[in-house]
Amino acid sequence: MSVDRRKLIIEAASKSFSLFGYKATTMEQVAKLANVGKGTIYTFFTNKEELFEEILQELIKHVQRIAQETILARDSFHDNMHRFLYTVLEFRREHDLMIRMTNEITEMGTPAAKEGIRKVESAVLALLSMKIKEAIERGDLRPCDPERTAFAMFRMYLAFVLEWEVTHPPLEKEEIANLFDLYFVEGLAAR
Repeated sequence: MSVDRRKLIIEAASKSFSLFGYKATTMEQVAKLANVGKGTIYTFFTNKEELFEEILQELIKHVQRIAQETILARDSFHDNMHRFLYTVLEFRREHDLMIRMTNEITEMGTPAAKEGIRKVESAVLALLSMKIKEAIERGDLRPCDPERTAFAMFRMYLAFVLEWEVTHPPLEKEEIANLFDLYFVEGLAAR
């Protein structure tokens, strides 16, 4: 029974953070949405920060599942990285909590929202860095700093998927893949 309540609390908190943002979410709101007493929340979580951290860990697990589903051993480094990055950034663009955190950072500069986005992005960068290192070891990429390269790849995708369309017509998925080829695959290809 307590596992069900914990799950209800997490779902309610995720909904509240998605609707109202980190700053405006209260334990009272979460309790009301979960249809439990506020004291029940404190049975499982010490405070709002701990509850938010639990939800962030679920987002990171989701990113890891995206990696498992999109990075396939039979496909090239390029195809895998393009598919993974595009899918992760589509998730970021469409997931209610990710949208809310991004908006809250822009509108209010909320430190917890900034830290939340940073943690999710760090998980993406760690996965990318690991895959880049593996590609270097296989000879698919020429030697480079995996961490810096992961950062550059992710930022390029972030810019073209989420930011470019603010002042330009949106790019098609294939156009982004071509830019990825130009800047990274051809630039890092083993010679």
